[in-house]
Amino acid sequence: MFPIDVLIAYFAAVLVVVMSPGPDNILAISRGLSQGWSAAAASSVGAGLGIMVHSVAATLGLALVLQTSPWAFWLVKAVGAVYLLWLGYKAITARSLISLKPADRQPLSRVFMTGLLSNVLNPKPGLFVVAFIPQFVSATRGSVQTQMLVYGAIFAVVTAIVFTVLGGLATRLSAWLERRPKAVAAANVGAGVTFIAAGLSILALGRKT
Repeated sequence: MFPIDVLIAYFAAVLVVVMSPGPDNILAISRGLSQGWSAAAASSVGAGLGIMVHSVAATLGLALVLQTSPWAFWLVKAVGAVYLLWLGYKAITARSLISLKPADRQPLSRVFMTGLLSNVLNPKPGLFVVAFIPQFVSATRGSVQTQMLVYGAIFAVVTAIVFTVLGGLATRLSAWLERRPKAVAAANVGAGVTFIAAGLSILALGRKT
């Protein structure tokens, strides 16, 4: 059902996608800078679970609703865009997304939920999963649903691991940033701009039919 050559090609493609800059890995890196590897891991696992949610939705055919129903697509797009725009606004104005102050530390459960929601509420990963995973699925190799779920699980696990590593590596910069408050402020603005750009890109996203 899963030929080794197909798995290798899929794994390589997933790595490229996961390593590409985006709101989810920026969020994990920000958590690593602020609260260490445990927060980076919590955010990363949330993002990975978000990928799995999109994969299950695609397997069940729910993602097709976004492709065929203008109202459903608009609603999900609006919610996702507003959420990312809000994260960006908070990062720029409150400057607390990346903060080395103990008082600004967030519970890991909240860090996890932010990582999860930033992925689940973004329709782009869902549409990407619908377009990406089926390229590696073949009905001649067995259950299409099983293949979709396994490939989705691989995508989710790789996402969680790579983001955790990136966030963990970012923790090494914490001591350097402690002595440079202007760099922390600039990093918050940069992260905020990334989230706002992602939110605006969602608003500009067209429905695939």
